[in-house]
Amino acid sequence: MAVSTKDIRNIVLLSHAGEGKTTLSENLLFAGGAISKKGSVNEGTTVSDYNEDEKNRKNSINLSVMSYEKDGVKVNIFDTPGFLDYMGEVLAGISAADAQITLVDAVTGVKVGTTKFWKVAQGKGLPGLVIVNKMDKDNADFSKTLENIKNSLGKNCIALYYPNGAGASFKGVANLLTKEGIDSLQAGDKTKAEELSRAMVEGVAESDDALLEKYLESGTLAAEELKNAFRKGVISGKIIPVIPASIEKGIGLKEIMHAIANYMPSPQDVSYSDVQGEGKTVEVKEAGSFSAQVFKTISDPFAGQISIFKVRSGKISSNQSVKNATRDSMEKLGQLFYLEGKKQIPTEQAVAGDVAAAAKLKDAHTGDTLCEEKNPVLFNKIKFPEPAISLSIKPKSRSDEDKISDVLTKLAAEDPSFKMVRDKQTNELVISGMGDLHLKTMIHRMKERYGVDVEIGVPKVAYMETITSKGDSQYRHKKQSGGAGQFAEVWMKVEPLPRGEGFQFVDEVVGGAIPKPFIGSCEKGVKSAMHEGFLAGFPVVDIRVIVYDGKTHPVDSKDIAFQIAAAHAFRESCEKAKPALLEPVMHVEFTVPEENMGDVTGSLSSRRGRVLGMDTEGGMQIVKAQIPLEEMYKYANELKSLTGGRATYTMTFSHYDPVPLNIAQKVIAENKKVHHKKEEE
Repeated sequence: MAVSTKDIRNIVLLSHAGEGKTTLSENLLFAGGAISKKGSVNEGTTVSDYNEDEKNRKNSINLSVMSYEKDGVKVNIFDTPGFLDYMGEVLAGISAADAQITLVDAVTGVKVGTTKFWKVAQGKGLPGLVIVNKMDKDNADFSKTLENIKNSLGKNCIALYYPNGAGASFKGVANLLTKEGIDSLQAGDKTKAEELSRAMVEGVAESDDALLEKYLESGTLAAEELKNAFRKGVISGKIIPVIPASIEKGIGLKEIMHAIANYMPSPQDVSYSDVQGEGKTVEVKEAGSFSAQVFKTISDPFAGQISIFKVRSGKISSNQSVKNATRDSMEKLGQLFYLEGKKQIPTEQAVAGDVAAAAKLKDAHTGDTLCEEKNPVLFNKIKFPEPAISLSIKPKSRSDEDKISDVLTKLAAEDPSFKMVRDKQTNELVISGMGDLHLKTMIHRMKERYGVDVEIGVPKVAYMETITSKGDSQYRHKKQSGGAGQFAEVWMKVEPLPRGEGFQFVDEVVGGAIPKPFIGSCEKGVKSAMHEGFLAGFPVVDIRVIVYDGKTHPVDSKDIAFQIAAAHAFRESCEKAKPALLEPVMHVEFTVPEENMGDVTGSLSSRRGRVLGMDTEGGMQIVKAQIPLEEMYKYANELKSLTGGRATYTMTFSHYDPVPLNIAQKVIAENKKVHHKKEEE
């Protein structure tokens, strides 16, 4: 029987790779009675890391969904990858969660990925708690790590428990809210714990005026009052509890489960405002109209497409028909099921706030809204990051060529931060993702899962050609070789347009020197020549073409003749107008550790980059810069090397700029060589 909305908790696990998220989810499932035996990341036997590539790498790559029920509370867990390359998976988990648990290493402190994920979760308004994991390791230091957490994640991170010992002597935790276990601490730790406990009680009292007044009068608060006020503080985000633990040894696990059940919000504590339509909100209640949002799609070679959705209001039953409001189509849901990693657990119903899945929906994609046909609602799409790095790919065999589009479409449906496009200019198949690791994973998946093998390369840069001054030409096309001849004469001027203006064709012919139908032929010929370019075979942009005179022949003038004459006149005019090669320039935002700033800004200059501004955020430097795309193709691995993989970046197209002469000459020469080789073939 489905659990009620008030007893559901939706928790996303966040942290840099290697902090223990998957081990935590495995331990929670075991302690919650969902599994009878704990799996191991090293042995590849965990519930959440079930794909072969995850087992081989011993790291999470995909978002995994699982749940346990204990003491009447159902906890849905979203285990996310810890590498920034898989940010799309993390965002999917955050979009379905009502709270987050962030893990921090007790020895090494807050890492760059953790800071990034934390910022995204905070931006979505997710309350939660922080676990200081690996307290059993040598050099584990709770006080130092707590200070690091406050500096990196926020001053509202407050210790809820204090560790009893550290390293090999770590044996338990003392509750600072109830003071249970404080007396068993050693003298120095007991004093610190009592100080933290007092500070916490004062902090909780300050979150409620009536409570503060009572606390100031009596100096104490009843346990139930304190617990209720603490929960309110956590749900509002004013308090972020911090719990020391050793997940691997199970120390602190009971306390984490207690905090999830008692302090984390239920879906009833949330209402959704990301609804299209001014001032609309959706209340999370079982009695309302059904609505849900698909937050993750799995493309399984055997089971087909699986759509995982969060019920945002009302309830849904197996074999029910619903409206896909995003696609304006109807969907028939088959058997509903809960997921436990890859295992499917059938259910007849899912209520508001719960997470369920359905297979083989005909038209559902990640981010789509499902709802009742008679009570439609549309949620905003989940915003996934734009890809930062691209590769060109080419199938190794004819059979792979036939399959590749279908396979890439399935992979893109599964991960919206992965894109594929056929570049119209270069005719290359280009895949784009969040980083080198992301793309390698997708290429590996193509081969292992779908049997498609590809060759990879650096994509060609989509250069453009333009002019920087005025030029003109008069061109006569005359052809006589028996039968009907061809004749056309076109007088043409060209001049540059501002960057981004594209193309203008102007007819200034007077007195019918070129009849109107042939003016259209001239424009057609110019457009054809623009597509082929005049410098190195790249398209021409930002140009005004003026046809101002010409001549015709009463018999031999025809459409094709004026197309040819106009194309030649265009090329000759452009060659006289100081031609230039243009390259795409990207706007790039780098997140860089403070100690690597000098190396990164220096390397940017050597890559023709221009720094626009700098800022500080969460102990990291944010560098905004513009850099040519050609340089960015080479720069991703260099950045990784300079910063030990700690720097990240996002990249969007900014504008086109002229290529420096020495580089332009090289590009033109190489392109002419390629064209010459093709002609010989």
